[in-house]
Amino acid sequence: MTNVFALTRTLVDIPSVSNDEIRVGEFLFGELSKLAAKHGGRVERMAVEGGRFNLFAAWGEPIVTLSTHMDTVPPFFASSEDGEFIRGRGSCDAKGIIAAMIAAVETLLREGTRNIGLLFLVGEERNSVGARAAAHEPRGARYLINGEPTENKLALASKGALRLEISATGRMAHSGYPELGESAIEKLLDTLEAVRRIPLPADALLGQSTINIGTVTGGRAPNVIADAAKAEVFVRLVGEPGPIRDAFRREAGDRAEVKEIGHIPVMKFEGFDGLPTTVVSFTSDAPILGGAWGKALLIGPGSIHVAHTAEERIAKRELMEAVGIYTGMTRKLLGRG
Repeated sequence: MTNVFALTRTLVDIPSVSNDEIRVGEFLFGELSKLAAKHGGRVERMAVEGGRFNLFAAWGEPIVTLSTHMDTVPPFFASSEDGEFIRGRGSCDAKGIIAAMIAAVETLLREGTRNIGLLFLVGEERNSVGARAAAHEPRGARYLINGEPTENKLALASKGALRLEISATGRMAHSGYPELGESAIEKLLDTLEAVRRIPLPADALLGQSTINIGTVTGGRAPNVIADAAKAEVFVRLVGEPGPIRDAFRREAGDRAEVKEIGHIPVMKFEGFDGLPTTVVSFTSDAPILGGAWGKALLIGPGSIHVAHTAEERIAKRELMEAVGIYTGMTRKLLGRG
């Protein structure tokens, strides 16, 4: 039987920052292949790009597929544990969830349950490239249980996302003679200040839209007027992206170029009998996979408040609860199917 704690730590200790998921994917391919051989299933690598791949394992013809992502945000840091928590990058987002899902499927298989699948994806933390690829290759499931840190509460709604890149160009010059150049950094700073003042919509259920300026790069040296500068901006949406995208471009004017990198829509989910509920301010792969991979539900162990931080951790109690939750949900959904 899968040791959920040991598997979580092993997964955490394999670095898999977005674009570098191949090693963790190969490890999971090996683990799922053992489970498939033992219980008459199949495992496949689903090509994404540049050698990267999603993983899909199935036993029978899946009615229910459990899914989450293999990649993490930077920086990597290895696992540790005490009596209460497992710590490390990806412990709650989402390698502990992978371990809980594998343990749940193993429990079901030992009972003789069939028509279930596992789908593990690349790229969720960056651009959901794995989910977009998988959406074009569905495998017939009617229900998708997507795992993200929700403290084992079923999400009734999740915010959408709009990822933008703002870039400015200028003209290099010696910093002693700034009048001979044109600073791309100053143009970018003025643009960022303007977009921070854009009024953002709110929703009664999801709350306020928010803007995060995630990265800023540019310039050549302190004594050179910068000829190029760029910022990556992430907007958490509560509605349609069009008005915000247009407002960004209007504020940028001729100072900078605003390019859309990606958009994930707002998602509202159905409830599920017997589970506590929540509303989350993050997005996931569920809006991209939903439909192609069946009706989506969003739930998982861990707190989003420690994901993406130096204090990332997951409670062992929640991990074990999640195994039971995923097992119970799958049984009920198979009954519906």
